[in-house]
Amino acid sequence: MDIHHTHIAPGQHELVKIPAGRLPTGNAVQVQVEVFRSEKPGPTVLVLAGVHGDEVNGVEILRQARSQGLFERLQSGSVIAVPILNVYGFINFTREVPDGKDINRSFPGNSRGSLASRLARIISKKILPVVDVGVDLHPGAGMTYNYPQIRYSRGHAPSLAYAEQFGAPFLLAKPAIRKSLRRIALDAGTPILVFEGGENLRYDATSIAKGLAGLQRFLAAQGMLSEAPEPEPVRHLAKSSWMRAPRAGMFQWYKPSGHQVQADEPLGIIHDPLGNHQVVLYAPRSGYIVGHNNATVISQGDALFHIGYE
Repeated sequence: MDIHHTHIAPGQHELVKIPAGRLPTGNAVQVQVEVFRSEKPGPTVLVLAGVHGDEVNGVEILRQARSQGLFERLQSGSVIAVPILNVYGFINFTREVPDGKDINRSFPGNSRGSLASRLARIISKKILPVVDVGVDLHPGAGMTYNYPQIRYSRGHAPSLAYAEQFGAPFLLAKPAIRKSLRRIALDAGTPILVFEGGENLRYDATSIAKGLAGLQRFLAAQGMLSEAPEPEPVRHLAKSSWMRAPRAGMFQWYKPSGHQVQADEPLGIIHDPLGNHQVVLYAPRSGYIVGHNNATVISQGDALFHIGYE
């Protein structure tokens, strides 16, 4: 296997540093790629975190996997681990790169483009060609909390099979978004699972534990690990939609993510700051809350509850 002028032979473990550009200070921006190879042939799995710099739960899942020696115990195949793709965003507690661009809307990227485009290009050009399947680790954006879930490409049978092997509490079928990693990888024949769990800039113990256990089950299902946590009950959700704020005000939820809800069940309330008006929010359909907004002050149209249904 060759990654950025570095050959990694079976049985080897190498850290490859790939330059992406420079900050205004002159400091280099590098993507650190850690490669673990078993001596026995098998699939190559990409485990990616930190596409958005403020999404620390994914970074922590990968850190714990690394610190527990998970990838050193491979029985077959290879793991390519990228713990932090958006280095700039990580050290500045921000989702994007300096020009405000989202890396996950910049694929396949351009080696002469913006920093987001350059980082995307590193993954699409130097990593994806040697990958068979990948897991991209995320929490919710902004103040949105996502209950642990795997998102897979709708209508793509191999992606569904991989999602079932991971075994997150919710399996959510979602179309691959244009210029996202999942879209360009799928077009190239490489399924990418997206694990969502927790909220940005906050550790969430449940999401980290579910993500780590799912990753172990996924690798064991490929014959790459000899043991993994027992499977947990999963819920398949074919579709989902966001319930949005009908007015601005101060928001309180009654039920958070992970709960089953019935149509017309009260889920939360919006007060105006002076206490003159209030709006009770009722579930538009029966289903499961897979994500909710933790913001206390919201604007009209803000996403409040993400409800998945079968």
